[in-house]
Amino acid sequence: MTQKTLPLHADTVGSYLRTAAWKQARADFNAGHISRDELTALEEREVAKLVEAQLQAGIQVVTDGEFRRSWWHIDFLEGLNGIEGYEPEQAYQFHGVQVRRYNIRNCGKVSWNKNHPFIEHFKSLNRIVDGRAVVKFTIPSPNQLMHKNVFNPEIYPSKEALAKDVQQAYIDAMLAFYDAGCRYLQLDDVYWGHLCNDPNAEDFEQNKAIALANVQAVLAKKPADMAITTHVCRGNYKSTYMLSGAYDPIAEALFGQTAFDGYFLEYDNDRSGGFEPLRHFKGNKGRVVLGLITSKFPELEDKQLIKDRIAQAAQYVPLAQLALSPQCGFASTEEGNLMTEEQQWAKVRLVEEIAREVWGED
Repeated sequence: MTQKTLPLHADTVGSYLRTAAWKQARADFNAGHISRDELTALEEREVAKLVEAQLQAGIQVVTDGEFRRSWWHIDFLEGLNGIEGYEPEQAYQFHGVQVRRYNIRNCGKVSWNKNHPFIEHFKSLNRIVDGRAVVKFTIPSPNQLMHKNVFNPEIYPSKEALAKDVQQAYIDAMLAFYDAGCRYLQLDDVYWGHLCNDPNAEDFEQNKAIALANVQAVLAKKPADMAITTHVCRGNYKSTYMLSGAYDPIAEALFGQTAFDGYFLEYDNDRSGGFEPLRHFKGNKGRVVLGLITSKFPELEDKQLIKDRIAQAAQYVPLAQLALSPQCGFASTEEGNLMTEEQQWAKVRLVEEIAREVWGED
């Protein structure tokens, strides 16, 4: 396949609604009715079907839909050395709903696990796609290990000390994906969203500095022919959200001091503020991906309205360096958002159609 500039003008955040067969297999596995090998084989078949569905929808950037995980972040993070999953007494709260009771915590020195299953997950996806599209793989940002509930003062004297080990773990992870053939990796990041949500917190400046240092450390070691993007998220669970706040408090740091190849930003409603913070975007070669098509609700957006908003964003970032995507994934957890698969595919086709009309073919 000819090398394309990534992200494409029509791109995707990553996760898709789990199929009925997937949900049944997971339930059977959790009940002890099928083995891990049987579940893995089913997941492989469902990923293959998902790849075909993406290609039929005209999507040029293909993911595994996160079909091999239950959570967008926990499955990866608990596979690192020094991190474990557990059931807390209290689940964290979204707007009007609590998530399942499961989370992660620091239980030892953090490092990359050379036997991490996600490397094989990527290799499997890459074999299935077989050069027919751009393969994108998503993992949580290193900043997801900076939340208060993760930090363990019995293991690390400070959050900065934890961050140093996390940075090295992620550098090792990135290079492991690269050696496996990955050339398009996305770091999904709710931590920046938390900073936007509470910019007056006492430890805001410290946390912002750590978040910036984490991604700078990883990007400094990025191979030249590997694209790394980030998605700034405000929470996505059963079509609800956790966070609000414009990008202003983090804009100069994130857009001005990092060298991501792309910034996937949620802009589907007024919770994310306006486009003015994009004035900090340096972006010598990167793109700002406008998440103007919501993944939370099934109603299709008006094409002209989306085009008008792209034009507004182009006042701050050159049009050629803008792109379009859904605002978030369709199923950040296995529960998925409140829409049908048919409505999901209508959304992604709309992204493709608008992008072609605005930018032409990639």
